[in-house]
Amino acid sequence: MSRNDAAPGTVPSPSRRIRRLLSLLYVQCLIGVVAGAAVGWLWPTFGAELKPLGDGFIALVRMMIAPVIFCTVVHGIASMGNARAVGRVSLKALIYFEVLTTVAMVIGLVVVNVVQPGSGLHVDPSTLSTEGLPPEATESHESVAAFILSIVPDTVLSALTGHEILPVLLISVLFGFGLNAAGQAGRGITQGIEKLSKVLFTLIRWIMRLAPMGAFGSMAFTIGNYGLDTLHHLFLLVGSFWLTALFFVLVVLGTVMRINGLRLLPFLRYIKEELLIVLGTSSSEPVLPRMMAKLEHAGASKPVVGITLPAGYSFNLDGTAIYLTMGAVFLAQALGIDLGLAEQLSMLTVMLLTSKGAAGVTGSGFIALAATLSAVPHVPVAALALIFGIDRFMSEARALTSVVGNGVATLAVAKWEGQLDERRAKAVLSGEIPYNPAPDHDRSPETTETPEAAEESAPKESSDRDRGPVPAIG
Repeated sequence: MSRNDAAPGTVPSPSRRIRRLLSLLYVQCLIGVVAGAAVGWLWPTFGAELKPLGDGFIALVRMMIAPVIFCTVVHGIASMGNARAVGRVSLKALIYFEVLTTVAMVIGLVVVNVVQPGSGLHVDPSTLSTEGLPPEATESHESVAAFILSIVPDTVLSALTGHEILPVLLISVLFGFGLNAAGQAGRGITQGIEKLSKVLFTLIRWIMRLAPMGAFGSMAFTIGNYGLDTLHHLFLLVGSFWLTALFFVLVVLGTVMRINGLRLLPFLRYIKEELLIVLGTSSSEPVLPRMMAKLEHAGASKPVVGITLPAGYSFNLDGTAIYLTMGAVFLAQALGIDLGLAEQLSMLTVMLLTSKGAAGVTGSGFIALAATLSAVPHVPVAALALIFGIDRFMSEARALTSVVGNGVATLAVAKWEGQLDERRAKAVLSGEIPYNPAPDHDRSPETTETPEAAEESAPKESSDRDRGPVPAIG
């Protein structure tokens, strides 16, 4: 009998409650963020030197993303068995992405034109220089044709060893269809890929234990390198951007959830660990594997999750979409450049392209903004120097908005495709079905039931969990 079963009616002691609280990953990440901010504020030089902690954690997760996406997408398509169904899911996802991305950009345009955070700065363009900007911001950017061709990797293996998501998706989709076409010969490979994905998620589980350290190092660097006073200089832009992102999440994404019979706030509570990791690391990539597991646990089918969520990381960057419109118009206002409606709409059209394919890592939004400015003649690229110092403080909002947006998109596409167990989703989001009921909350996602496994094992769920190595869980 476990300790929890031995005294069902007793109240845990304060020390035990504290230990259980500290064992939660989101609490550890919150402590890491607060501690990192304190270190960066009190010892700026030392805090700035802690950047490798955050970079190292992100690098470890990025190392796993390509094989995780490959295994998940391939298994999802192969198990779906119907090429037409895969195409239907992909088309619905892409239409959703384009609509929501456009809505995000329009909201950003409206806010920046109403608030006008750059008006009154009267910056002389001749005083601006690209010196000090990252090399990626000043190099020439690829054309539409080059962008499309870059999706095709040199080799199958090079797609899995790179850091771009779109080539991995291309190879995964082709391989999944190939397994479908192979019939019986492909079933053994499909089962092997499913087993490999379990190994990969186990490695992800181990790596995620380092998330508090990564959040600590990233936050210490941000505050130590840029200082708290950095926010004061361009507070209006930073503040209006955060509020716009919050409005988009609560109103637009909240409406999407309502349309699909779910509520946003319970969903935000459900992914609070992932949001704190994103807040600490300023990157949405580290939580991709965990988001996939949680969305499956919430009742979305594995094929829909495997197709929609990874694709959203390239095509549905809502936070970056808001940032692009607000950043570009802010720079025009600061330089005294009058952008009419036609110029802003033409810029928005370019942004619909430049916002695609950007990885969910720190600084990708800034590079996308540089690509936009280099493609339109209205604002010089050198103007990016005005916001380079505070870009880091907006990257958290970009990443947070995009993570929530992609989670909502996956649930919405699953619902429209009839691949969402809505009753289970409501139970999971309300806490009736915990993601990880055991104290070892960081169990790998595969050990929690998938929607398919949950339906098969629901009648004997409690008895199954009482068998086997229970002492390690209790």
